[in-house]
Amino acid sequence: MSLLSSLTITQLNPDGSVPVPEAPDAQAQAQAAAAALEREAQLETLQEQMEALQEVLAKPLKDILAEHAHSQKTAAAWEAFGAMWMLSQRAMRRVAMELAAQQGVSEEEVVARALRYANAVLNTEDEDLDGTLSPAQLAHIARHKPMLRKQFK
Repeated sequence: MSLLSSLTITQLNPDGSVPVPEAPDAQAQAQAAAAALEREAQLETLQEQMEALQEVLAKPLKDILAEHAHSQKTAAAWEAFGAMWMLSQRAMRRVAMELAAQQGVSEEEVVARALRYANAVLNTEDEDLDGTLSPAQLAHIARHKPMLRKQFK
């Protein structure tokens, strides 16, 4: 490094004062400080994750396994409920189509009626399809209205 490459010619500030030049390693120091802050943030995140893992590991194994067994039982119950629901939907569709065929109503008309009824329930607060929907069912539908509205557009 030559003497000429390390010299800096500074311009005066508009008010006539002499600017204080930055040290040649100021940029490197700023980068090092930013990197240190980033490492510190990563360290905090890792410490939080470690604490969460320690919390899980501090539990007795029998408690962990009990929670796992309970979640598996719950998942199996939901799976059975879903299968039962799909079976009942398929059976009711078959009944509806057979009755519609006996009355000379097309499949398109049956589907259109079903969508009208679904939209009536979704868009009318007091609609219970002549008492065929229980209050618990209506409350369940109300909790999921935004998702259901997308499905029945």
